[in-house]
Amino acid sequence: MALFRARLAIDNIYQLSGGFLASRGIKLLLADLDNTLVPYGVPGPDERLKGWRDELAAQGVTLFILSNNRHKSRPCTFAQGLEVPYIGHAGKPKSASFVCAMDRMGVTKEQTAIVGDQVFTDVLGGNLAGITTILVKPIQLRGNPGRYLRYALEIPFRQLSGKGM
Repeated sequence: MALFRARLAIDNIYQLSGGFLASRGIKLLLADLDNTLVPYGVPGPDERLKGWRDELAAQGVTLFILSNNRHKSRPCTFAQGLEVPYIGHAGKPKSASFVCAMDRMGVTKEQTAIVGDQVFTDVLGGNLAGITTILVKPIQLRGNPGRYLRYALEIPFRQLSGKGM
């Protein structure tokens, strides 16, 4: 049961400051792309997201996109627009992409967190990799009936997730 529980549960990424993360020793923030950073299909980052990335960086926290998106160009194009490193088609919840990102950035698991909107990929994968897990509410559910079912199955785990670190 603990593998499906996030250490911290918040409404959205903008509630997560660089100072908060840095004060807990976090230097690398892995972030899911779709429904965490932006709604599905949004082609590029807006100024608010770029400002949040800059605020993280000012505190020594690197933003890194870790996406399960199967379309090769989606995470690549978005990450280039945001000017951050990325791994697309990451295979979450398997740990390999988490370890690869940490190795690329030269950080330890104690210095790494993941923020994402899904329990069964982002939270489970982060917990399996031994990093701090942060769960956000999905930005948008409409448009895909499968999402409703998936998120409904996550409700008990969302309720068990922490409200503070």
